Amino acid sequence: MKQERAEVIALGALGWLAGHDALWPVFLGATGAAAEDLRDRAPEPDFQASVLEFLTMDDDWVTEFCDKAGYAYDEPHTAMLVLAGPSRMNWT
Repeated sequence: MKQERAEVIALGALGWLAGHDALWPVFLGATGAAAEDLRDRAPEPDFQASVLEFLTMDDDWVTEFCDKAGYAYDEPHTAMLVLAGPSRMNWT
């Protein structure tokens, strides 16, 4: 997966989370992000990776996001690995 596609998926996931009334406050609490800071942080690959890391914690969230956005279920995880780079290498 190319970096650009990974970024598109991450930003889509961020938008999906922002529109999800139950998950949005959980995401903000888990990441320590403030809603006001998201505009500045959204373009950062590390932050985008953290969005996808949060999303991929729950299979139901992945399924719901991918079904709505039209992605294959493995794409958010792949995008997270692309955005995180070697700092978050997954050996499993």
